Amino acid sequence: MDTFADLVFLGGQVVTVDAEFSVASALAVTGGVISAVGGRDDVAPLVGPDTRVVDLRGATLLPGINDSHLHGCAFGMATPPLSLDLGHPAVTSLADVAEAVREAVGRVPGGQWITGHGWDPGFLDECVTDPSRQPSRRDLDAVSPDHPVVLYSFSGHATWVNSKALELIGIDRHTVAPPGGAIVVDDAGEPTGLLHEGAQALVQNALPPLSRQARTDAIRSTLATLARLGVTSYTEPGLGPGGDGIMRGALGAQTLDVYRQLLADGELTARVGVLVLPTGMASTAEEFARTLTALDDSGASGDADPRRLAIHGVKIFGDGIVPNKTAWMHEPYVGGGCGSLCVGGETDTERIAEIDAMIRHAHAAGHQLGVHVTGDRACDAVADAFAAAVAEHPRPDARHYVIHGDFLTAHSMKVLAAHGFGVNMNPTIKWTVADMEEEFVGAERAAYAWPYRDAIDAGVRVASGSDAPVTYPDWRQGVATMVLRESKAAGRVSGPEQRIGLAEAIRTYTIDAAWQDFADGWKGSLEPGKVADLCVLDGDLLSADPHDIPQMPVVLTVVDGQVVHDALRD
Repeated sequence: MDTFADLVFLGGQVVTVDAEFSVASALAVTGGVISAVGGRDDVAPLVGPDTRVVDLRGATLLPGINDSHLHGCAFGMATPPLSLDLGHPAVTSLADVAEAVREAVGRVPGGQWITGHGWDPGFLDECVTDPSRQPSRRDLDAVSPDHPVVLYSFSGHATWVNSKALELIGIDRHTVAPPGGAIVVDDAGEPTGLLHEGAQALVQNALPPLSRQARTDAIRSTLATLARLGVTSYTEPGLGPGGDGIMRGALGAQTLDVYRQLLADGELTARVGVLVLPTGMASTAEEFARTLTALDDSGASGDADPRRLAIHGVKIFGDGIVPNKTAWMHEPYVGGGCGSLCVGGETDTERIAEIDAMIRHAHAAGHQLGVHVTGDRACDAVADAFAAAVAEHPRPDARHYVIHGDFLTAHSMKVLAAHGFGVNMNPTIKWTVADMEEEFVGAERAAYAWPYRDAIDAGVRVASGSDAPVTYPDWRQGVATMVLRESKAAGRVSGPEQRIGLAEAIRTYTIDAAWQDFADGWKGSLEPGKVADLCVLDGDLLSADPHDIPQMPVVLTVVDGQVVHDALRD
C-alpha cells in the first residue's frame, strides 16, 4: 500500500542547501521526514486525499532556520510584557528611557523592582552627541526615587541602576567590584549606577529569583516569536550554575528543567541545543573543574529526545566586549588599555594558564566547547588552547568553537581550520554596533569586525546567531548584513571586503549551524531522509535585492513535519 505525503509543496524555489546548493521546485513531507525533492512529477504520486498541497507561487522554501546562539529564556524575559523595551527605535534618548521608567512607576506597587532591557548608548541622543556622557543613576532618580530600577544593556555586559537600587544592593563608594567586573564611579568616587561585566552579579544577587512560572512564560513567548520568524532550532548558549547571577537567573540551572517540562508537555516547538555554563565570569580553573565534574557526576546531560532537546557541550567566558573595553586586544583601544581575559589570575600569563586548564579539563571530559571571546588576542589564546587540548587528548570531531570571534585573526583562523573547529558569528550585532565601534577601536578595526569572508576562505566552519536578547533574532536581517555589510544607524558600508554571497550566508543559518549541533547528518538541508524542518519566505529570495530581504514575510514554519506558524491559512 502506498504511503501518501502529509505535506507537498509545488511551484516554488526549493533551496535545498545541499552540497551543490541546488534549487528544486517541489518537496514532499511524510511522517515528519522529507520524502521527495525535485519537480512536480517527483511529488505528484505522493499526493493523497489527506495531503495538504501548498502552491508556493514562486515563494522560497528553505531549511528551517537554526539560530546558533540565542538565549531563549533571557530573550523572553527581556521583551514586553515581562520587561520594558529600551532598544532602538522604542527609545532614542536618555529622556525617553526616563519617561518609560516614569510610566512603569505609575503601574506597579511601591517598592517593586522595575526592569528594562536593550538600551544602547550608540542610539541615545545625549550619548551620541557627547560620547563621554553615559547613563547615570541621576537620569532615573527623579522619575523613580522609591522604586528600584535595573536596566540591562543590549549587550548583556552592562547594567544601569538608580540610587534606590544601589541602596538595596549595598553598593557605595567603598564597594570593591568582583574580579573581572567594574563599578563605574564619577570624579568624586561615587558610583554612577553603571556596572560592567562581573559586577552585574551584585545586582542579580539582590533581585528576587525568577519563578518557575516566569521562566516558563518567557520561553513560551520566545518559542512563539521564533515560530513566526521561521526559526526551528536554536542553541541556548549557557545554562547552569554559572548563569544563576545573570538576568535574574534566566541562564540558571532551573531553566533547563523548564525546557525539559515543555518537551514532556509537547510545547517545545523548536529544537534546542544547550551549552552548560558551570561557572560565570572571572571563574578560576579549580572552581570550573570542580563544578563541571559535579555536573557530570549528577547525570545532568541525559535527555529524553536528543533531537528536540540536547546538551551539546560547555560554555566558558573568555573576555568581555569591545564597547566596555573588556575584550582582550593586541593593540590598545582608542584612549588606551587592551582589556584582558576575564578568568581568574593577576597577570596575563596567569589568566592564559587558567583558561588553558579550563579548556583542557572540559575537552578531556568529552565535552564540546563554546568559548566567548571577542578580542583578537583572546581569540588567539583560545584557539591555541583548543589545539593544545587536542594534542594532549586526541579526540576526533570535537567541534569546539569560538563564540562571537569579532576580531578573529589570521592565526586563529588557521588554527581553527586545521583542527576542524568553528566560529559562531553575529551579523545582527555587526549591523547594530558598526557605527559605534569606531570610537573604541578606530575605523580600520571596526570595519574588520566579524570577518566572515576571511574565516570562510580560511576553511573555518562559520555559523550565525543573533545572541538574542542582544539583538532581535531576525535571520533575514542577518543575511542582508552578511551580504551588504551596511550599518543600522547610518547605513554605511563597514568592511566591504568581508562581504559573503547569499548562498554562503544561508549556509551559516542552516547546514553549518546544524554542524555545530552535531546534527548536519539529519537536519540543516532539504534532502530526502532528513527531518522536515522548513521555512517558507514569501517571494524569491534568490533574486531579491538584499536590502529587501529583512521585509520578506515568513508565511509558514514547520518543525518535524508539524506546522507551527501558518500565515497562509490566516
